[in-house]
Amino acid sequence: METPSRKIGRGAARRRFWLAMVGFAMAFVLLPFSYKVERRLETTVHIEGAESQKVERELAQRFQSPYANRLVLVISGLPDPDSAKSAEALDFLTTSLRSVAGVSGAVSSVDWPDPLFTGNNGGALILVGLDPHGETVEALVPKLRAKADWMEGQLRSQYPGLKLQITGETPINFDLRKVSADDVKHAEERAMPVTLLLLLLAFGSIVAAFLPLGVGLLSISMALGAAALMAPHWHLSILVQNLATMLGLGLGIDYALLMVSRFREALCDGCDPGCAADIAAWQAGCTLAISATTVAIGFSALLMVPISELRSIGIAGLLVTVLSVMLCTFVLPWVLGLVGHRINSAKVCLPSRGRKVSKDVAAADERWVRWGSMVTRRPWTALLIAGIPLLMLAFHARKISTGLPDHDSFPEAAESVQALHTLQHMGRSGIVQSLRVIVELPPQTQPMSPTGWLAISRLTAHFQSDPRAQEVLSLPSLSGMAETADAVEQVPEPIRKSFLRSDGHATLLELLPKADVTPSEQIRWVREVRSSDVAAITGVPGAVLRVGGVPGLDADYDSVVKERLPKVVLSVVVGSLLALLIGLRSLFAAVKAILLNLLSVGASFGMLVLVFQEGHGSRLFGLHGPTGTVFPIVPILAFAIVFGLSMDYEVFLVARVLEERRRGLSEQAAVVEGLARTAGLITSAGAIMIAVFTAFTIGSFLVVQMLGFTLAAAVLIDATVVRMVVGPALLQLAGDWNWWPLGLHGAQAVAEKELVP
Repeated sequence: METPSRKIGRGAARRRFWLAMVGFAMAFVLLPFSYKVERRLETTVHIEGAESQKVERELAQRFQSPYANRLVLVISGLPDPDSAKSAEALDFLTTSLRSVAGVSGAVSSVDWPDPLFTGNNGGALILVGLDPHGETVEALVPKLRAKADWMEGQLRSQYPGLKLQITGETPINFDLRKVSADDVKHAEERAMPVTLLLLLLAFGSIVAAFLPLGVGLLSISMALGAAALMAPHWHLSILVQNLATMLGLGLGIDYALLMVSRFREALCDGCDPGCAADIAAWQAGCTLAISATTVAIGFSALLMVPISELRSIGIAGLLVTVLSVMLCTFVLPWVLGLVGHRINSAKVCLPSRGRKVSKDVAAADERWVRWGSMVTRRPWTALLIAGIPLLMLAFHARKISTGLPDHDSFPEAAESVQALHTLQHMGRSGIVQSLRVIVELPPQTQPMSPTGWLAISRLTAHFQSDPRAQEVLSLPSLSGMAETADAVEQVPEPIRKSFLRSDGHATLLELLPKADVTPSEQIRWVREVRSSDVAAITGVPGAVLRVGGVPGLDADYDSVVKERLPKVVLSVVVGSLLALLIGLRSLFAAVKAILLNLLSVGASFGMLVLVFQEGHGSRLFGLHGPTGTVFPIVPILAFAIVFGLSMDYEVFLVARVLEERRRGLSEQAAVVEGLARTAGLITSAGAIMIAVFTAFTIGSFLVVQMLGFTLAAAVLIDATVVRMVVGPALLQLAGDWNWWPLGLHGAQAVAEKELVP
């Protein structure tokens, strides 16, 4: 007859098996789609309800403009763009471009003798309209680059110095996609060896080290596969690749590290592999549930922001978090049960770490016991020594200034960025960064009527007088500021249609900024234009304008982030507090965790200000000076991610201290024991996180560099000073108040149960 324990053991084994099969089935479904994710993610930004988005949509749908989507062919090496010989070359180029499928128009100085098409340094440009007919506009970029190479080869014998480059919003987005994919690949290559080495140092066993690494890699692939499935129905940003990889390596390995550590600890207790796997799944699983909930709350808060990039990152973070926990609680216990004592196989010869094994549990590292005893004996001293520098850093974070950095934030190696720099030297980069202003007049006053023409002429003259404007393109300016609309008939029809809405009630003005106008100045200009009194300037009551273009999108982005940041912070803090109250059943422990997380976030923001915004040590990241501001996306994104990641380590520590208190230990003994049991885990996990995040600071994206640095700094501060010094000191000072009101409920019963032989 089988004993009940034998039946329970077999039942537990079957449960582990079927849970693992569910996890493997999900992996089997999602993994094939991970290879398609790069093609399905977007580089364009969508902001729900934003004025710039409305302008873009109106230009594409109601203006019938062949240049609503456009790029610029930058021409260098023509001896004299105004000569007859150069005109012949330009005619060849425009004719060749018009023959490319998907090109809706091409215009140069041959078609319209405007100074816009010739540069200050002898260069020239051709404006190319795009109409992909069902494809994405980015799909045309490789075709046009191949055509540019062919045209360059055809003219090389006549013009040996000729160089053709393509730039504009669409080519830049196309190149950003490629650079993003390359950065992810290189970051993985840099992070993997370091991560494996750190895992070997943590476990001293190749088998134990490869399990967390496998979970991390599998969570990345599954998250990217899920993102590829969601991409046709959601606007998912290319940043999903970066963040899924960054977080998958960090969170997946972190969670698996905890599970494997508890499994090995249970084996040291004398448990058989199946029982040890169940203990790890239950004890570590409860901790993971609380920790993952706080991480998920941070990412869920990003879904409140109506910007596709931030929502994409929120979705990526949720996918990685959920899948990492699923792999650790569904698949990993079954694998651990199979591996059993072989988890310690293939040992790596490492220096002794001072561990000893007790009969009860695997003994904690003696060095951490000594450290915990020192902190708990003098908690006020430890608190002051560690806390004051962190408060100073957090206080420095008040200087953070959000906005587009004046420093060039695009990757220098990209062809479109090099072409943009060529345009800047020509003094014509404004064609890429123009403010696209739609002016709508009352129904009785159309732009082509005498009153409407006069109103648009006044508005054009007003904007031309702005010192930031290099040129203002409008129907009156294209007609030489003629007094009547009759002169507009001399403007080529494709250009004329681009500036007059199909119903005749609205017109377009393009404000081209000078090359030295910085992105932050462009944003201020957008806001000034939007707040201008159009009726007073034009003399037409009821006239309104809307501003789009790249600067308009940047201004909307900045405004939305600044408006939503307080709401995101509040929702993350309140949601995390509730999750901790439910998980730990203690008010003080939950509030303390929130305050310590805010301290970690504030200190990391202070370091961001010091290094990037003020430039102290920025050369280490390939910069040539301070950026002056930080991208608006960085603070809101870093807060949402850091708050959750920092909570991981707090939950690891506090949950273990609470476990020891429920076993009947005194507060000081529980703090020392809990710290000693989790310190190695927290520092190892923190070191892996830092290695992963640091790998992304060496990339080409300035925004990803800022984010990676902030996350690495936060984890460094949190996993060392905050959790090893400040947290234990506060636990010791609070005593039994740590667990009020229900943290120790049932503790006596647990202690008595453990005393039963």
